[in-house]
Amino acid sequence: MKKLYISVFIILLFLTIGCSSSSDSDENYWKEIQNNYHVYAPPLPETLDFAGEPVPLEYFDVRESLDREILKLMYWHSEILLYIKRANRYFPVIEPILKKYGIPDDFKYMMVAESGMAPVVSPAGAAGYWQFMERIGKKYGLEINSEIDERYNLYKSTEAACRYIKDAYNHYGNWTLAAASFNVGQTTLDRAIRKQQQNSFYDLALNVQTARYIYRILALKVIMSNPRQYGFIIRQKELYKPVRVKFIEVNGPVDSWPQFAIDHGTNYKVLLLLNPWIRSSRLTNPNGKTYQVAIPDKKARIVKH
Repeated sequence: MKKLYISVFIILLFLTIGCSSSSDSDENYWKEIQNNYHVYAPPLPETLDFAGEPVPLEYFDVRESLDREILKLMYWHSEILLYIKRANRYFPVIEPILKKYGIPDDFKYMMVAESGMAPVVSPAGAAGYWQFMERIGKKYGLEINSEIDERYNLYKSTEAACRYIKDAYNHYGNWTLAAASFNVGQTTLDRAIRKQQQNSFYDLALNVQTARYIYRILALKVIMSNPRQYGFIIRQKELYKPVRVKFIEVNGPVDSWPQFAIDHGTNYKVLLLLNPWIRSSRLTNPNGKTYQVAIPDKKARIVKH
């Protein structure tokens, strides 16, 4: 009986190997790929603008630069899905601020390009939603020290970005160059304009990062303003909802932010999630400055579908 089992096992093994070798042949495998797997190169928009300024898509280099960024973002599925989900929470906050300062709505995509709408820090030390370096952040009114870093304050950093953009626009008379200067700095951009005797972003030879910067913003605009066209299907209930909060005024020292959180019906983790500009467990506040601290409403952590 034992020998019979062994014989049957060997026969089955050979049959399995034979079937596998037949179906796994390179020819059949390629047929399966061609029949079931497709990667598409989407057509570029016929016309496009940034902040009302036309993008010269008739230039081959402009078309190919935009194409590169659209393709890279379109097939970076997880990141674009996160951007679209976060935008539902953060765009309603920054859009009125942009409007208040007279900044075109397209600049909201610049924040996406800078940080992905997350309070992150770059290897070079640029920080927060708009990725300000410390010197520029302080220049535009942000408090930055070991206890408070307003580059991580969505409201205040957006206002600082608006002031920068407005100054840059007054300098260049052009929104696209103003956006480019946010990445490379006005001194470097001015030098490139003088040296090359060109005053259009699309005619300037710039470093690789800045050369791609505007096209990345444009690609984000193209995809995020019409995600379904580019294959991103997200139900409304999957988008991140704005967190319901109330603001507590703090105009003195705080011995312990963890205790402050408990006293206001939440915890330190949630306090920092809603106020990432708090950079220490305490606040000395020697000048009696007033801070607006976001506290979640009751049940704000509970997701309702």
